[in-house]
Amino acid sequence: MRIVVTGASGNVGTAVVRALSADERVDAITGLARREPEWDVPKLRWVTADLGEDDPDALDAVLAGADAVIHLAWLFQPARQPLVTWETNVLGSIRVFDAVVRNGVPSLVYASSVGAYSPGPKDRQVDETWPTHGWPEAAYTREKAYLERALDAFETRHPDVRVVRMRPAFLFQYASASEQRRLFAGPLLPNKLVRPELVPVVPDLPGLRVQALHTDDAADAYRLAALGDARGAFNLAADPVVDAGLLAELLDARVVRMPAWPVRAAVVAAWRLRLAPAAPELFDAVLRLPLMDTSRARTELGWTPRHDAAEVMAEFLAGLREGAGLPTPPLTSEIPGGRAAELAKGAGSKP
Repeated sequence: MRIVVTGASGNVGTAVVRALSADERVDAITGLARREPEWDVPKLRWVTADLGEDDPDALDAVLAGADAVIHLAWLFQPARQPLVTWETNVLGSIRVFDAVVRNGVPSLVYASSVGAYSPGPKDRQVDETWPTHGWPEAAYTREKAYLERALDAFETRHPDVRVVRMRPAFLFQYASASEQRRLFAGPLLPNKLVRPELVPVVPDLPGLRVQALHTDDAADAYRLAALGDARGAFNLAADPVVDAGLLAELLDARVVRMPAWPVRAAVVAAWRLRLAPAAPELFDAVLRLPLMDTSRARTELGWTPRHDAAEVMAEFLAGLREGAGLPTPPLTSEIPGGRAAELAKGAGSKP
């Protein structure tokens, strides 16, 4: 089989191509990325392309003859320019969907997200039938929800294409720490701060109950979906739920209950001063995300995560402390110019 993976140089993409490379049923992997990395695995061939550009010939050249497409490509930044992220994330995804049809690719595995879900409960888990209207004020959740609707129409028009929608929780690994610090925390978070002796308290905010998953475990689910015959949506997450108590235990800190507004006010101030790359509306969305039931992935895909959420968060925090990364443009441990360059261009202003 030949599998095409878009966004193959990122957090999820690198894990997915590793998982595919180790599977004897996979003969060749084409990794699509905006910039060619120095990182490689067996069976992988890199192709550079920008999904933000309307170039059907470039996509056709990559997808022709593929047995499945795993569409992971996503642009988180510049968060201050939502039209730019819309062009790549929404219109670029639709370009990929259309290219799948033009080239007769039989299977499409798409990276949706828990962020596609409408606000939901924090005291019970929801299955894949929960509404997917996102949180409309945040660009990320708005774009994920829009693409759910686009795929609804796509599946109606093209019932011969097997479509799988993965809806993972927050995905972490050791090597993703530097990228995720740049994307969501910004240049002012000191790496050495996230250690037990330096974090005295963890705020327990209303709604601060989310799920996490190791990127390698998500990659295994993508592999199973691409090589199997499953259709439809699958929630992906590991136990236990990540809350203030779990984080406090990892950091040897105290839990302090407090309302959300003081933390949100700090997020707003950092955003307006261009010190933080993540918009306050994303913070709002996180506090409203439902908890997901993963029974369907376990029974229909035969998937079981190997890491629990506490292990995932401990590994990620170690990666933050140690400035971990990989030699790919998204996952590099440090961009040219370092944090000074991040500050100079204004956090969240440029890719």
